[in-house]
Amino acid sequence: MKCVALAVVATLSASSFLGGSESPLVERVDKTAFIQIEANSFRALTPRQQALAYWLTQASIAFDPIIYDQMSRFGLLQKEMLEAVVNAKDKVDAKTYSQVLAFTKLFWANKGNHHEQTGHKIMPEFTADRFTAALLAAGRKDLAADVVRLTPSLFDPNFEPILTAKTPEAGKDIIEASSNGFYSGVKLADLKGFTEHYRLNSRVAKEGGKLHEEVYRAGTPDGRIKPGLYAEYLRKTIGYLQQAHEYAEPGQAEVIADLIRFYETGEYSDWLNFGMAWVQNNPTVDFASGFIETYRDARAAKGTAQTFVCVTDEKLSASMRKIAANASYFEGRAPWDARYKQQNARPPVAKAVETVVETGDFHVSTIGDNLPNEDEVHQKFGTKNFLFSSATRAFDAAVGSKVAQEFSATPEELARAEKYGPGAAELMTAMHEVIGHGSGKLSPKLTGDPGSYLKEYYSTLEEARADLVALWNVFDPKLKELGLVSSDETGRAMYDAAARVMLTQLARNPKGDELEEDHQRDRQLIARYIMDKTGAIVLEQHDGKTFAVVKDYKKMHEGVGMLLAELMRIKAEGDYPAIKALIDKYGVHFDPKLRDEVLQRYEKLDLPTYWTGINADLKAKFDKEGKVTSVEIGYPRDYVKQQLSYSALYEAR
Repeated sequence: MKCVALAVVATLSASSFLGGSESPLVERVDKTAFIQIEANSFRALTPRQQALAYWLTQASIAFDPIIYDQMSRFGLLQKEMLEAVVNAKDKVDAKTYSQVLAFTKLFWANKGNHHEQTGHKIMPEFTADRFTAALLAAGRKDLAADVVRLTPSLFDPNFEPILTAKTPEAGKDIIEASSNGFYSGVKLADLKGFTEHYRLNSRVAKEGGKLHEEVYRAGTPDGRIKPGLYAEYLRKTIGYLQQAHEYAEPGQAEVIADLIRFYETGEYSDWLNFGMAWVQNNPTVDFASGFIETYRDARAAKGTAQTFVCVTDEKLSASMRKIAANASYFEGRAPWDARYKQQNARPPVAKAVETVVETGDFHVSTIGDNLPNEDEVHQKFGTKNFLFSSATRAFDAAVGSKVAQEFSATPEELARAEKYGPGAAELMTAMHEVIGHGSGKLSPKLTGDPGSYLKEYYSTLEEARADLVALWNVFDPKLKELGLVSSDETGRAMYDAAARVMLTQLARNPKGDELEEDHQRDRQLIARYIMDKTGAIVLEQHDGKTFAVVKDYKKMHEGVGMLLAELMRIKAEGDYPAIKALIDKYGVHFDPKLRDEVLQRYEKLDLPTYWTGINADLKAKFDKEGKVTSVEIGYPRDYVKQQLSYSALYEAR
């Protein structure tokens, strides 16, 4: 499960990034900023480790196109059209080219023309006629002929307006109202009684009145298992993974081999085998790859394609290991019923990392990740937890404390945010991932994954539960004993931020009056529940501005415990009516007038609302036998060139 940044904060000053020579903020398109991510630890790797990172990175890039098709059945064709124009700068009308280029950057950043956080459709400034003319000028008559067919998907704001609709408009179910490509010709009612053998990695299609699964797989070399959906991309990914296998770190060769097997067969048992091997392996050069998170599917069933390759940040990892080593201590002091507590909780793998590449449905705003998601794996073998230090450094260098300055109600709150907020945010992420997601146990009466019971509300519940574990434990004296906090002011800064975010996240929702994204729902659920049940958080007006203020930290802690205990019970028992009632009441709806106020305040700050990362660039040299002899890392600041180079992997199709 991912942890998405609730505020742009980190632990280092701007001068720490890029040696203080230039800002990580490369460019902006409207509210989206393109930010450079560094992996400073890469140069300390051995040549063998660098070669491993190179091939794993190539595999990640090869995997990337799948997400465009998952986000929309039109996504890959839209991508090809846009890139055809971007590649023809000298042939296309200058004004049209500029508008297509800006839209294409947003398209790449969001993996399609729906915003990856709000889910709302992104509209171009150019018209269908001008787009057709641009394609003809680019010499792509074949693609120009498709513009008419794609006009609704690109140019009609009312056609498939929402990526994932968990609270759909009247008359539609959650599948019909969602624009993603996990289902074809299917309504929610059609799935009643239908058993999905490939729950994570298939598209469910209805043809001739019958349902069937289109399985994501490359097929086996012996031909016994036939190729399936995305075979082209998976075969190329497998080719690079086979190259990486030769340079694997101790124990990692088995991990890579298991992943290759899964991509060939698509079998869930092979995915579990990979997960079991992966979670027990802790190499310096690590990676994640697969159909992993289910946030984009309104049913919380289908996994999106995502990858990252990373290098361990040893200095910051020491703090995470301290939390992991005390997992049983924190589990024993959790506020939920003893029936749902793990006995002798297994210490998870925990580390801070710097990313070399992020592709698919993995975005730079993810500052923490806890994997694997499958209960069959982490109940037996634990979890692996990542804190992405390279992202938080870049955010801090780009923005600093401007948001806290605008949304802190008092000088005391601001001083606390500036002094303790960065450390509190980092600790929040670490505890969320390390002792949050992996905590608790299910009722023996619950058969199967809790997501199959809690459905569209499961991801919100799990993100809220992990946030609440951090909020519950931040005042525990054990953290001082471990040297992770020096003052209770860290906890107060964390609570201030948890209250403040119900306002600041509204800047990411310029339309409507409902939250669809799970992390945003989770944070509003926490703040609004505590407001209602304890009165510890209040909304106040100062000089015509609204602030979310913590009035009583002790009462807020009590509210945190109340909600956390209930969420753990709901998860353990699979209580769908209870989680639906909670999230519908506290986590979905917001006041659009309050949102408009927040948007105006952000406008004055001139800050981006969304972030897209520019990956590092690895260049390898080879000997006569095709073996990697050396790898150089660079940090390109041309996002367009990088994305077009990724697409070039498939130019020979």
